[in-house]
Amino acid sequence: MDIRFQHILTLIHLLFLGAHKNYVELTTTQLSKNIDRSQQSASKYVLELETMGYVDRMRTGHSIRIKITDKGYLQVSNFYNKLRSAIESYGGEVITLEGHVVSGMGEGAYYMSLEGYRKQFRQKLGYIPFPGTLNIELSDPVSIRSRRDLSTYPSVFIEGFSDKLRTYGWVKCYPVEINNELVKNAALLVLERTHYDDNTIEIIAPISIKESAKIKNGDYISVTAHITRGNEHIRYYRMNPQDHLSTSSS
Repeated sequence: MDIRFQHILTLIHLLFLGAHKNYVELTTTQLSKNIDRSQQSASKYVLELETMGYVDRMRTGHSIRIKITDKGYLQVSNFYNKLRSAIESYGGEVITLEGHVVSGMGEGAYYMSLEGYRKQFRQKLGYIPFPGTLNIELSDPVSIRSRRDLSTYPSVFIEGFSDKLRTYGWVKCYPVEINNELVKNAALLVLERTHYDDNTIEIIAPISIKESAKIKNGDYISVTAHITRGNEHIRYYRMNPQDHLSTSSS
């Protein structure tokens, strides 16, 4: 007999009850409610799991005492590892955004000059950004939707802060390539507070991106955001640990 999803679901619930180390007592009615199946189905799953050697079962009156065997625990562990691998498999994927280069509102240079941001950029990205941001107006619904999705993925997180005048929001940073060419340490920003809508993205780098990539306002470009997990972003930025600080702080 092959193990099926409903068997895994039953084993997972039994694990929550502590049935790997000890026998737990419950009725099939209780089990059916927790796995959202009928009482008859729950009883069938337990019997099938016992037949496959995944649980050990003893009847005590109207209840049963049940314990997951080592074989059953191994089966759940294998399922968990496969599921985790599938969920995390996006680690090397990318999101592509396309649009036209546009003039900004002049806010980038101001925010890049704030010490509360500069200190964190230097610590977490390894550089202080060139004053100003490259602004791109996204040109199609797919890019706009992808931009919204991007903010749900792991990022290098720049915390918000307050000074005597006002409070500044957090910033999420995602490593990007422009026109399929690596602009060293360029990062797309997702800001908690911005005057732009989802149609516009902002990108920073240690140097002027326009000069480095030889682009100008009106150019149609493609931006590829790298989707990674955990601290992979930080390792990405520091693959080439050259000191950009003198270049970016001018």
